[in-house]
Parts: sequence; C-alpha cells; structure tokens
Amino acid sequence: MLAAVLLLVGAGCATVPFDYPKIASQAQPMDPNAPAARAALEWEAEHGELSGFIGLPHGIDALGARLRMMEVARHSIDAQYFILKKDRAGALFVGRMLLAADRGVQVRLLIDDVFTSGVDRELSLLDAHPNIEVRIFNPLSRNSPKYWAYLLDFGRANRRMHNKSFTVDSAISIVGGRNIGEEYFELKQDVMFDDYEVFVLGPAVKEIGASFDQYWNSVLSVPVEAFGLSVDYAELDAWREHMRTRATESATGIYAQAIGSTLLRDVRDRRIAPVPAKASVVSDDPDKLLYDVGDEESTKLLLEKRKRFLDADREIVVITPYYIPGDGGIAFTRELLSRGVKVVIVTNSLASTNHVAVHGHYAKYRKRLLEAGAELWEIRAVVDLDTTGWGHTPERVTLHSKATFVDRNTVFVGSLNFDPRSVFINTEMGIFIESADLGGPFTEQALATLPEAAYRVTLDESGQLLWTYDNGVEREVWRKEPQTSWGRRFKAGFYRILPIEGQL
Repeated sequence: MLAAVLLLVGAGCATVPFDYPKIASQAQPMDPNAPAARAALEWEAEHGELSGFIGLPHGIDALGARLRMMEVARHSIDAQYFILKKDRAGALFVGRMLLAADRGVQVRLLIDDVFTSGVDRELSLLDAHPNIEVRIFNPLSRNSPKYWAYLLDFGRANRRMHNKSFTVDSAISIVGGRNIGEEYFELKQDVMFDDYEVFVLGPAVKEIGASFDQYWNSVLSVPVEAFGLSVDYAELDAWREHMRTRATESATGIYAQAIGSTLLRDVRDRRIAPVPAKASVVSDDPDKLLYDVGDEESTKLLLEKRKRFLDADREIVVITPYYIPGDGGIAFTRELLSRGVKVVIVTNSLASTNHVAVHGHYAKYRKRLLEAGAELWEIRAVVDLDTTGWGHTPERVTLHSKATFVDRNTVFVGSLNFDPRSVFINTEMGIFIESADLGGPFTEQALATLPEAAYRVTLDESGQLLWTYDNGVEREVWRKEPQTSWGRRFKAGFYRILPIEGQL
C-alpha cells in the first residue's frame, strides 16, 4: 500500500511538459476581401477610433452569433475559454469550427484545463486537423488521475485562466461572461443562466487579439499534442464526420433556431446597428499565475476598475454572480459612499446561486454593506418568464452576468467576478466602453428590471435583514433567505464557518 501511495504521489507531482516545442504566432492581419474584415474596415473608415458594439443578452443570440461568425470566417478563428463542454452547445461550436477549418480557416483554440474535463481525446482529434491548433492553459499532469494531480500540485493547479474571447478574421469579436456549454446559452430546461456579452468590431478587436496572442504564446500554454495521445486516422475520420453532422442539424434543430434568432435577423436587415463608442480592453497578464496570490501589482484588471470607481461622480452599479468584498472591499465601498457616490450591488440570492459556499461567505458582509449605505439586490430564483428564445420556460434563474456601470457613461463587460478567486487567483479580462449612448440605456434598463427580477435587501428598525419583492402588482416581505429550504440555509451557514473565503 505504501508503494502504491508513493507511486501516485510521484505521478501527481510529475512535471507538466511546459517545455514542449511550440511556434509563437500572432493574430493575422485583416484581409479586405474577407466579409468580416470588409465590414470592419468600412466601419473604421466611417468611425475612426470608435469601436462598434451590439449587446448579446440572450443565449440564443450569443450562440447564433458565434455560429454565424464561423460561417463567414475566411482566414482565422481565435477562441479562448475557461470551459468547453461536451454537450449540444459544445458540439455545435466545435463542429462549426471544424467546418471552417475544412475551408482553410486557421483555428487557434486555447482552453483552461480544470473544468474542461474528459475531452482530451476530442481535443487531440481536433488538433489533428492540419488547420487547427489546440493548446491547454496551465494543464495538470496526465500521469495520474486529474484531480489527484490537482491536490498534489495545488499551488500551481489552483491558478486558472478565466478569460473568454472569440475573434474571427481579426475583424469581429465577442467578449463577456459566457463559457461554451448549454447552460450559458439558456439551452437547459431546468435552469437559465442570465448572462451578458458584447459583439465588437473596430479598433478594440485588435486589443482583444493582442490579449489572445499574449496567452497563446505564454509559457503556461501547452500544445495538446504534448500529452502524447495517439490518433487513429480511421477514428479521426469517423469523429470528424460525426461532428460535421452534429454541426449541420436539421431545420428544426438548435442550429437553425440560433442562426434565425430575432437579433441576428434584425442585424442582417439593418434594423439594429452597432453603437459607436471609444473602448479599451484590459486583461491580466498571464504571468499573474506565476506571482504570489494576493500580489496586487499583478491584478491589472482590478487596479483599472478601482481607478474608474474612484473617478465616479454619481453612481456605480455592479452586477456580479459572486460577490465577496472582504474587509478591503467594505472599506473601499464606504469611501465611495462618503464621497456621495451611490453604490448599487446586484448579485445572486441563496436560492438562485449555483455556488452555495460563495453565498455563505458573501452573507457575512451584507449588514455592513447596508449599514454603510449601499443599495443591495438579490436575484429571485423563480421569476415570471414566458419563455427563453428556445421555446421553453426555465424552472430557475441564476445570475452569471459580470457588468459594471459608472456614472451611466462607462460600461464594463467581461469575465471578472467580485470575489477573491477572480481578483487574486485567476486571470481575467474585459472591455471598458465609454459611451453615454450605451451606458445610459444599459443602466436604466438594468435598474428598471430589478423590481421584477430581484429582492431589495434592507435592514429593519432593529437591524435585521429584510427581503422585499415589489413589482408594483404583488408584494412579498421575507425575514429569512427567500425561496430556500432549511437544508440549503444550513449548508450556506456551514460553509460560512469554514476558512475557505480566500479560495472563493
């Protein structure tokens, strides 16, 4: 038994092939003959340094946009994601990528390793295509069970790439909070992830491409072929045919629904046009994962957000699924409030969250936030939704959007949550959009939907928490976590006493 344990320990600590040979590459220059590049160049000729933005609030639109972008791709696809799942959304995404590669499009796919599980074989098959290269970011050893290696090499394996971007022909991009999986595109029947992204064209796409290149060429980015999975060409042909078939579903399939979404039709028919705005992309350096956890100098995105918050004159609205401010965040919020800046925080309730442990530690800070004067809203798990764009009504809603509005003229959309993991442990990215034309309506719409979608959390005269739902028609007041069972409340309380806040 001792020998077996020593073997597992040795395997778990085995060196990951970070020194495996790879060729550095950069985003390709735009070809004016490619449809996406032609549109981007026409935009830049008219709008100069201003980029163009279209919001993607609905899963069907976000998936349809990606599929359509891959259909018009002529030269390159660069995709960077935290999670890529083996479900219907993942199959459509990978299948369309494969079809694009068949046309000669050069594909670079960069995936974080921890939660993209059980896909080494598929990624190796994809990588075997002459026009596709797959790299895994900060991978775990394959010489032992994956999570055994995670436990034995925790200091490194705990640091993850949470960035999310998708770019075609160096001309058009999508940035936001979605991973590639059914729940992120609202395909699941039981739960709807309320998420948000933006479609981008113009100068900001170059910055997104530069961020991708930095991660792609990082020492922590390892070619999937380094793990030595042999590819049988008969298997390869069969898998490719299977993926192509799944990517070209019938007219009644989710592919046709996504491509035919209302937003995409409106864009195609020019009823909706991109909104011009100045923008800047901010991304943590991939070497952040090589610094000590908590080193603020490596938290580039956090520092930029802090600067913009300190520049606020009137109002900050933070929408985040996971909110653990810590003592430093409470002090910073008090400083903003003391300057007369209104602070509104929208996050998940215990009923709506998909991470009970996070809620358990967030709950420690609620009273202090309210006593300081912040306005606090928590999403209702069950809301009156007629349907998603796919034609089904979800049983439960969970917030996954990561957006911030400053003074109604700056919008941030990206991957950053307000918790210790996003701020100090993982890498993150996002885009700051400077536009009252976008920021004003976005902020007004977000605040206007809160009474329908969330509970207002306040303190009563004795300092106890109250949850109030008041949509103008019905009114509910709760003195305990609404829409929750005793068991879920107990679980949150149990997590709250565990010393794990720094990992959440």
